[in-house]
Amino acid sequence: MTDLIQTIAIFALPVVFAITFHEAAHGYVARLFGDPTATLAGRVTLNPIPHIDPVGTILVPLGMLLTSKLLGGPPLLFGWAKPVPVDFGRLRKPKQDMLWVALAGPAANLLMAVIWAITIRFVLEAGLGRDSFLFQVAAVGIQINLVLMALNLFPLLPLDGGRILFSLLPHQLAWQYGRLEPYGMVILIVLLLTGSLWVLIEPFMALGRWIVRLFL
Repeated sequence: MTDLIQTIAIFALPVVFAITFHEAAHGYVARLFGDPTATLAGRVTLNPIPHIDPVGTILVPLGMLLTSKLLGGPPLLFGWAKPVPVDFGRLRKPKQDMLWVALAGPAANLLMAVIWAITIRFVLEAGLGRDSFLFQVAAVGIQINLVLMALNLFPLLPLDGGRILFSLLPHQLAWQYGRLEPYGMVILIVLLLTGSLWVLIEPFMALGRWIVRLFL
């Protein structure tokens, strides 16, 4: 039980920071490009409470941590927050600006991973060691943020990567591609259950790890 509580304590802070920064970034960039919907809904904030989804942010990650502990494997984590409301029709150039709004979330996670990397560098230079609580939290923070970045860059609607691809495609292809959105989460779950998802997002993970190593 003590080991489980320690694991939850190590994971909790990075998870909260990761989802909060990700969602707030979407809303902030949407406001920059003309859509105040997220701001009016109180979602452009670093306060994690408005972003928390009871199931996706708490129950699912906690259940996965418990399962990995019971099975004796490494801690695994998967979850989600409440999506930030964005009215793409209120953006000044909806199709073009969608790219920047969508990209803001993964970019925020990459920035957070870099901040955790700098934290690790500080911890080691201060002589605290790899067994210190702060080092373990920072190491988990890097992993969580890189996974969230890579997952959200996967080009499947309604993920951020799907929005980015939609924005980049010619109009006719974009609207045809948009018809897949109702099936996106089903496809994502199938890829997750079969293990294919981790293979497909590995190029994004590799890029993120390369960038993070520059700051270690």
